[in-house]
Amino acid sequence: MSKITNASMSESNIEKEVAQAVEILRLAMISGDSVALSNIAHDALSYGHSNGYVESKEEFVQKLASKQSNFISIELSDQTIQVVGNTAIVRHKFNAQTHDAGKDVATVNIAILYVFKKEKDNWQMLARQAVRI
Repeated sequence: MSKITNASMSESNIEKEVAQAVEILRLAMISGDSVALSNIAHDALSYGHSNGYVESKEEFVQKLASKQSNFISIELSDQTIQVVGNTAIVRHKFNAQTHDAGKDVATVNIAILYVFKKEKDNWQMLARQAVRI
């Protein structure tokens, strides 16, 4: 019985690590901190937007760091995390206020699927796809 408890506790701790990585990503997207964005994004990142546009890691970091894409606030809800080995699938609803360069303030309501991969001791965003809701 203790093996089941330990496995459950271990899985719970891993899910907490992934949730913390999601929070690091959320804060980095708001701040536009290029170092934090670069650290949370996997080198092979495939970052899909709800309009079908897909960015590389370099494009993702550059757009947020330059404030071309600018988040004023981001709120996440209904988050689920499923861990499979060194990979985690994260889903949530994403509600944000944006003020992108040359545009008016706007509201974004989307659902997101992330794939995080553990590299050494850190969880990094490997893939992201958003859909309009």
